Amino acid sequence: MKVPANLNISYGDMDPPDTPPTMSIDKLFPALLECFGIILCGYIAGRANIITSTQGKGLGNFVSKFALPALLFKNMVLLDFGNVIWPFLWSILIAKVSVFFIVCVITLLVASPDTRFSKAGLFSIFATQSNDFALGYPIVEALYKNTHPEYLQYIYLVAPVSLMLLNPIGFAFCEIQKWRDQRDRQQNKLQIVGVVILQVLKNPIVFMVVIGIIFHFILAQKIPAFMEQFVDGLANSFGGAALFYLGLSMVGQLGKLTRSTVVALILLITAKLLVMPLICREMVELLYVDHTNSGLNQSSLSNYAFLYGVFPTAPSVAIYAAHYNMELQVVTSGMVLSTFLSAPIMYVSAWLLTIPWMDPKPLMDSLQNVSYNVSIISLVTLVSLTVMFLSKKFKRLPHMFTLNLFLAQILACVGMILWNFVVRQDSFIGHVLTFTLLYGSLYSTYVWPGLIALSLVLMKRGGELKVAPGFLVIAGWGVPGLVAAVLLITGERMPDTIDSAFFYGTPQVRRTGESRYSESPLVEHDFIILTYCLFDFRRTSAPQLCFDSFETMSLPCGSLAMSALWPSSGPCGTGCESTGCLLAQEEQQKQLADRQVARHVLLCLLLTVSLLANLSSCLWWLFNRVPGRLYLELQFFCAVVNYGQGFISFGIFGLDKHLIILPFKKRMSSLWHSMKPEEQPQLVVSDDITMTCTQFTTYHKEQCVRDIVQKKRCGERMVADTFLGTELVEWLLQVGLSQDRGEALLYGGRLQQGGVLQHITQEYGFQDDELHYRFTGSTYLAVITNRGELKSAAF
Repeated sequence: MKVPANLNISYGDMDPPDTPPTMSIDKLFPALLECFGIILCGYIAGRANIITSTQGKGLGNFVSKFALPALLFKNMVLLDFGNVIWPFLWSILIAKVSVFFIVCVITLLVASPDTRFSKAGLFSIFATQSNDFALGYPIVEALYKNTHPEYLQYIYLVAPVSLMLLNPIGFAFCEIQKWRDQRDRQQNKLQIVGVVILQVLKNPIVFMVVIGIIFHFILAQKIPAFMEQFVDGLANSFGGAALFYLGLSMVGQLGKLTRSTVVALILLITAKLLVMPLICREMVELLYVDHTNSGLNQSSLSNYAFLYGVFPTAPSVAIYAAHYNMELQVVTSGMVLSTFLSAPIMYVSAWLLTIPWMDPKPLMDSLQNVSYNVSIISLVTLVSLTVMFLSKKFKRLPHMFTLNLFLAQILACVGMILWNFVVRQDSFIGHVLTFTLLYGSLYSTYVWPGLIALSLVLMKRGGELKVAPGFLVIAGWGVPGLVAAVLLITGERMPDTIDSAFFYGTPQVRRTGESRYSESPLVEHDFIILTYCLFDFRRTSAPQLCFDSFETMSLPCGSLAMSALWPSSGPCGTGCESTGCLLAQEEQQKQLADRQVARHVLLCLLLTVSLLANLSSCLWWLFNRVPGRLYLELQFFCAVVNYGQGFISFGIFGLDKHLIILPFKKRMSSLWHSMKPEEQPQLVVSDDITMTCTQFTTYHKEQCVRDIVQKKRCGERMVADTFLGTELVEWLLQVGLSQDRGEALLYGGRLQQGGVLQHITQEYGFQDDELHYRFTGSTYLAVITNRGELKSAAF
């Protein structure tokens, strides 16, 4: 691999370093894939209700009260204190203390007087308590096991000390807030101190660290043979179980986020993922003195401190918030977002910290490999978003443009994967076709965020787009394709590079800069109004087709769509296929009316950061012929954000219930039933389902009907007794038939499988959502007479 002939690398005043890197950067990507793959499995298990939240608490108790204490005990006993670099440890602790008090003081100054103490305590803990053991340790092990294995022990030293020093202060603020909220205020200051100390001592991390240090000296750094296998068995079970439980704990947390907590959430994530790493790095640079005068050890430790600061917030902070019932929305949502954002930040940071120690000649080859690896994972996440075709939203704006953006991102990833193989072959046609696919789609990803923002601006106040969407779709694909064609005609191929960004030399960089520059004014202009649109859409109420009370409804409609589970006699006995049911229209209208403005604004905002980074890279290259290593770092960042757009798209839309999950489940169900259209055997339910249905119909159904069933107009002269899925879930929780919403969802699913209830059109299974259901086996249909009276229809 050769560096482009006109790409000169400047080192400034220092010579090019020939020292090998102190991090095994090639092992970082597999480690991140392993950790976040297990987290994703846990999230999917919780999201699909395979494991309910109550069941997940059992796994959490095992991880926190058995596996983690065993892991801490083992490592404290075997720890070699002689290899500990104490100035480094003090630097990290001072950095944590600094961030803790910065967040605490700012919160006390700006927060509302009614909740300032609880926010100060929990927000400060959020910004300083990292997920060191479940997520941090595997990353550090992958990076430093072969080069600096002694770095692993700092994980076990920093976390317990910070828990014993900083968390008690946060707990004290929460206890003060709790004392202020009480009317009688029976607790005195001494009791508050006692409660805080008791909470610290009850923490299994602190307790086992103390026990482990004691036995470190008693056992002379060796675990006895009779208990070694037992301790190892528990300790080794921590890694996968903790990551899986972390995914479980993320389910439903983003739904708790409200508009009033967005600002606090952004500031907290900034403090945790940006301010903390920088302060940790600077503290090590300031306080640690390298006696070897080589600077290598100090640089390695400062880089390690930076990576340590990027570790996301630990799930235990959410447990603290739930214990005090304070600031639960911000803490839980922030824990989820910081975890997912930490993956790309750690990946990019590790590479950027390694670049100064890399030989510049194979550097471009390394960037090409990074682009290839990121494209593969991004493509996998983007393929799941094509399920949007199954949703009716893709025919409406702005989802029509969003789907085109996803397709452009898919083609860009495919183009980069093909480029990695085609560019090494001597095939002119293959180079031209692959390059056209790659950069035509990549330039298109720069255009679609502007078109999405433009559509949101033009559709404000619930209006429709004034310009034909087809014209904008043609522009979104045609203009980038035209730019790529002009580049192929005017550019001159550079045979000494495989980097697609320099394959056609300066003309390619110039065309890329022009396309990004022409797009940036559109995005900037639209974002001036997008903030207003975000609040404007929230104030605009969605059109309603149905009302809870049948007396207030006078719109004409067809007959009610009845289920095949009803007896066959009567006009609706075999299940009506009419599209005029008001209740079904109401469900569909609620789903289609939500344009998801907040998600689209966030998507456009994040992609605009990528656009500006690419524009800066092009301008830097055009005006500075000796860009230097800082330019190479910017090139690496651009490669990650260009071909990693799928992570952003998947994080925002990938697990949306109405856009992705429900349409996918509906299509899979229809395909399954269409495979055997003539065979409809009688359903055989399990004994568990039969027992649940018998218990419900015998002891609870009558009371449930009185509590939640309401008469709702479903046609011109038809009224049905129905209820919402969310209402049944709330009722099951209220009467104690379920412990959490996940168990209530399973309970309602068993009732549906047993034929006790059904969706009004049999289109959905039982969902914890605003979908209409009815009980079967009774008369729940009525006809409105000419006098306005209800007459029961016996079916």
